[in-house]
Formats: sequence, C-alpha cells, structure tokens
Amino acid sequence: MTDNTPNQSSAGMSRRDMLSVAGQAALMAAVPISMKVASAADASGAFTLPPLPYAENALDPVISANTMSFHYGKHHKAYVDNLNKAIAGTEFAGQSLEQIIAATYGKPERTGIYNNAAQDWNHTFYWKSLKPGGGGDPPAALKQKLEAAFGSLDAFRKELATAATTQFGSGWAWLVLDGGKLAVQKTGNADSPLVLGKKPLLTIDVWEHAYYLDYQNRRPDYASGVIDKLLNWDFAAENLASA
Repeated sequence: MTDNTPNQSSAGMSRRDMLSVAGQAALMAAVPISMKVASAADASGAFTLPPLPYAENALDPVISANTMSFHYGKHHKAYVDNLNKAIAGTEFAGQSLEQIIAATYGKPERTGIYNNAAQDWNHTFYWKSLKPGGGGDPPAALKQKLEAAFGSLDAFRKELATAATTQFGSGWAWLVLDGGKLAVQKTGNADSPLVLGKKPLLTIDVWEHAYYLDYQNRRPDYASGVIDKLLNWDFAAENLASA
C-alpha cells in the first residue's frame, strides 16, 4: 500500500501543476489543525524555532539527547534561520509556512525557500509525531481504521517500517489520509504529503541526521524503535478526527 505514485497524473497533469491549479486553499485544507498555529510567523513576520513538546532527553534510549541536541538545536534551527534570510524583503515575508510551501513548490528559482519552509514544517510535525512512552496500540477508532486499511496493526507497522527503510537517500515516511483511506507514503528530501494533496497524520524522519549518531547505518533499528516505542498515536488520532 506504500504510495510510489509518479509525479504525472493519468490526465497528463503534473502534481506541481495540480497544486498550482488547486491553489493554496487545497493545501491548507490538508494541514492538521494542530499544526496551523505552530507554523505561523511571529508578530514581526519572522519564523521562530518552535519549542519541543518534551525535554531533549525524554526520548532516550530510542533517540538520545545528543541526537536531539544536534537535530533540533542545529538542523531544525538552521532551516528556520535560512528561511528567514531567504524571504526577507520578498513577497513571502509575513506569509504562513503553508502559503510559502504552496507558492514555491516545483519552482526551481524558489528551491531554497521551498526546502527551508518545508523542512521547518516537516520537523515541527515530526516532533509532535513522537512522545515519551509512545508506540503500542493506537486509540480504538484509529486502530479500527488501520486494520481496515492494512489488514492488521502489525501489517501497518511493517509497511511503515519498510517505507522508512527503503526511502532512498534523505526523506520521510508518513501515515496519511488519502481520499478518505489511510495509507503509507514516503517522500524524498523536503517534500511532504501536503504538496501531493494528502493529509499527514504522523511521520518518521529518515534523514541521516535523525539517527546516525545513535545508530550509524542501522536505519531499520531506528525505524523499529520509533514505531514500537515513540509514535504519538494521540497526535495521529487528533489529526484524523479533524479531517
């Protein structure tokens, strides 16, 4: 069920064109309610690094405080800082992350802005997708939908782990709502289901900086640890309920 749909639709229209035609309203409709405030700029129009939902050491031993210090404090902060520099004095200053993502997706001359805006959004979503003492079984309503879509909860876990481990190079593995049905999606680099017209429910970051200090090249061990012990099912259920 992993979605590897190419960027060309059956009608011959690229996904970039589809997003352009659909406009920002369609992308905003796919944004989880819980993310809209978190992705807003401050009163000055500049983006700020959102606070973590937990302490840097709270995800030990699956994700160490050392990894969190670099991943959140260095990498995520750099996306925010670089975005603010890139949009200063442009038409994007004062816009939301979602508006910037929609307006710059697929435009080579705006790649730097798009990458930093999308990575800021993705990382904020990722932190919320995890919680200390997570994993286990999701709430009953979400579990029922997962079983309907994947056959069983174990089958879903296997498919999400496969997406996380087989994403070539940097990227993300997602649980999404796609046309009313749950599905697993993997995206490369800064892309997310938002630009593909799907609603993200939770994600796993599979860029090397997310796990290399703890796991070196053992990405499957990292993915399994996150799925079994850290996934924030309450966050996913909240996002599904808002659909």
